[in-house]
Amino acid sequence: RSRRQRQMCIRDSTMGQAKALRAYAYFYLSQIYITEYNESSTVLPIYIDSEVSENQGQSTTKEVYDLMIDDLTTAIELLDTYSRGVKYEVNKDVAKGLLAYVYASMGTSDGNMKAKALAEEVIAAGYPLTTKEEAVGGFNDFNTPSWIWGVDIDENAGKHLHSWWGQMDLFSYSYAYFGDTKSIDSDLYDIIPQNDIRKTQFYNDPGSGWHLAPYNKFYHPARTPRGTGLYTNEDYIYMRVDEMYLLSAEMSAKENMPSDAINRLKDLLALRFDDPADYAYVDGLSGQSLMDEVYLQTRIELWGEGKSYFAMKRNKATVTRGPNHLFLTGQSFMYNSDELTFEIPQSEIQNNVNIN
Repeated sequence: RSRRQRQMCIRDSTMGQAKALRAYAYFYLSQIYITEYNESSTVLPIYIDSEVSENQGQSTTKEVYDLMIDDLTTAIELLDTYSRGVKYEVNKDVAKGLLAYVYASMGTSDGNMKAKALAEEVIAAGYPLTTKEEAVGGFNDFNTPSWIWGVDIDENAGKHLHSWWGQMDLFSYSYAYFGDTKSIDSDLYDIIPQNDIRKTQFYNDPGSGWHLAPYNKFYHPARTPRGTGLYTNEDYIYMRVDEMYLLSAEMSAKENMPSDAINRLKDLLALRFDDPADYAYVDGLSGQSLMDEVYLQTRIELWGEGKSYFAMKRNKATVTRGPNHLFLTGQSFMYNSDELTFEIPQSEIQNNVNIN
């Protein structure tokens, strides 16, 4: 390639990643600050011009979604031939996955079909599903083939107690080891079949302070209780291809395409059970029962990975806190409950005259 061509490739890949990350940020903010998709509701200020320093007022949800869709569509085009060096960089598969989530969150038939198509494109890129062995392998290596997007944490990252691993891992010097465990809801755990490999991801000892902690899902490879306080060899996972199988299944179920949904579910479940007879029941599901099953499998498969909150909103679900929680035990919350949606920070209201 000529020098000019190389410069153009660098420019395009940099712009593509920047647009994808801007959409990524707006998507997460939009999800936690609105109860559900409503085009006319107001949500976030939009800042897209670095030359404009004035505070902006709240934009409508439609305006924010239009920005996200435009950013990610452009990013996919700009990253079409980009070959990244490491998985923390955004490539077109990451951008497609993010755009699939944006469309899926709209709850419209058109959005569902676009989300399904994008999820299928990511699947077709060739990432293998997380294996049965990897499902209990610690989720600590960003080189895992099923990971689409993640970060390699090494000594230079300087991750210590105040980090995600410090909250989750019993095999580090962590909050989790000393009693502040982040455990799976006991009602959800009880639903997982005994012969599902994901059942073994959690420490099942009601007499222990670690009861139902993810001791066999998220852990330092050395597996030394209260081990190192410097978190190396424990990487961050942002997206894996299993999500796309579940998202495709969810969109198919919602659009009355049961065969597509069932096939994608079985692709995943074949790697969570030894005997096909154990998940053959999905063949008989349709309508709401199939949608419920996909949502359940999403909660089980992606527990602790930051995906269940959005899945709850997409499926307009209600969550009930099981008996192993310290607070609000047994209480139920709908997807649009005030308790599950953030309020605009007081500092934003005080410093932005356009928001009240």
